[in-house]
Amino acid sequence: MADLKEELAREIEKRRTFAIISHPDAGKTTLTEKLLLYGGAIHLAGSIKSRKTQRHAVSDWMEIEKQRGISVTSSVLQFDYDGYRINILDTPGHQDFSEDTYRTLMAVDSAVMIIDAAKGVEAQTRKLFRVCRQRGIPIFTFVNKLDRFGKAPLDLMDELENVLGIRSYPMNWPIGTDGTYRGVYDREKNRIELFAEDVTHGQETRVSEVFEMDDPAWKERVGEEAAAALFDDIELLRDAGEEFDRAAVDAGELTPMFFGSAMTNFGVQNFLEEYIRLAPTPAPRMSSDGVIEPNDEKFSGFVFKIQANMNPAHRDRLAFIRISSGKFDRNMSVWHAPSGKLIKLAQPQQFLAQDRQIIDTAYPGDIVGLFDPGVFGIGDTLCDPSHKFKFEDFPVFPPERFARVAAKDTMKRKQFVKGIEQLTQEGAIQLFEQVGAGLDSYIVGTVGTLQFEVLEYRLKNEYNTEITMQMQPFETARWLAFPDGRTIKPADLRGADRGMFVHDRSGNPVLLVNNEWALGWIRENNPDLQLGQVPFDRREA
Repeated sequence: MADLKEELAREIEKRRTFAIISHPDAGKTTLTEKLLLYGGAIHLAGSIKSRKTQRHAVSDWMEIEKQRGISVTSSVLQFDYDGYRINILDTPGHQDFSEDTYRTLMAVDSAVMIIDAAKGVEAQTRKLFRVCRQRGIPIFTFVNKLDRFGKAPLDLMDELENVLGIRSYPMNWPIGTDGTYRGVYDREKNRIELFAEDVTHGQETRVSEVFEMDDPAWKERVGEEAAAALFDDIELLRDAGEEFDRAAVDAGELTPMFFGSAMTNFGVQNFLEEYIRLAPTPAPRMSSDGVIEPNDEKFSGFVFKIQANMNPAHRDRLAFIRISSGKFDRNMSVWHAPSGKLIKLAQPQQFLAQDRQIIDTAYPGDIVGLFDPGVFGIGDTLCDPSHKFKFEDFPVFPPERFARVAAKDTMKRKQFVKGIEQLTQEGAIQLFEQVGAGLDSYIVGTVGTLQFEVLEYRLKNEYNTEITMQMQPFETARWLAFPDGRTIKPADLRGADRGMFVHDRSGNPVLLVNNEWALGWIRENNPDLQLGQVPFDRREA
């Protein structure tokens, strides 16, 4: 067992697992791709911008993502760099998919926040940052798009503090003028790095040259004005800036800040190397049996994502598992908490977007894909049969948009039901059945309207079934219960005709209502009725 202990300690030390968060279009997918380029996982970066060549970002594998140029589902990417194993979880930037992002953040040990140099801190960034803060996740900031005109670096630092309430420590500082930065100053090493012209439009790694501070050659290269401005900024940072404090970084109170341009590979490698040096190794996780440490020799992990039809040719379904403790071995049998059964974990896979390979072993921090015959659900715990426990539940988002959905062709009802069921299990939609309406249509709840487009697209393209969709006027769902536990029937409720009475997938009664006023009316008329924004056994995100 001593050998396993040592093996675990060695492998845990090598792991870095992080999510990339940002507002849409801040360059998240581009940065992901460039990290893969530097990690040697791909040899030519297919910029999302280069529509002419029809080359799409590696991490955006779903057809609808390629068409719209946005990420609608989190993808998992793994590569090795300098003896470290990097697990990147690229998250959807669009707010309609914040559920997927939230679940992804449950599976990482740190987050990289991308800020657009021109736009600063945007709405979705604030939202995602708040989630990271709640979880106490260390956050690393990459200020992107320095190749364009943008805000001054000092102003961006102020913005992080004033808008997000987090202090920042720039690890490097851009040299040059707005939109034409030539290189960066590395504060820790006290060195200058100047980049060659980007002649491949970011498709290949960028050549750079390193200079000592007292070398006059770099001053000649950037010009007297830019050199003088850099010395002024260095002095200002030294006198008025934050001290670097590793404990504050680990606690998510101080963010190491990097400047660069993912599109032109400016500062990307510096960022990757510093991130690896500073980022935390896999963290412990709370369970029903107390804290589970990564170096615990008994295996455990949890499902944080389910994705159907990653490979349209195979029509398969994958459950993504974050390994929390112990060593994962192919074909091992584990206890599945929800079913209370032993499950054999065959054909485990690791990913480079849709490219996958079968693996034999994995360690804490790693993300493994498992073929799912329909037994896994989001948040499920998997653990060694000799030590049974359950990891804490994932929070739930209350749905805010509702539509009645039915198959256009009744002959395709079977495909329609299968598609709806699978997309519900993925967590993309919430499913309700209207009491007394029969099973020809469902009520679908989502957090945003874009999810309905994705639902329609995926049912058509993956399940070969077209749908009719009628948007419903409701904005609020409330789970219902009586304190004494008696069954709730629509006839028992006064004023419920102002809403729609439905059941969720677990058979819990739910009332959909138009607005807060209607909700107040129902509360007033049913004083003993309990109303929850999410099922009573779950907590709200």
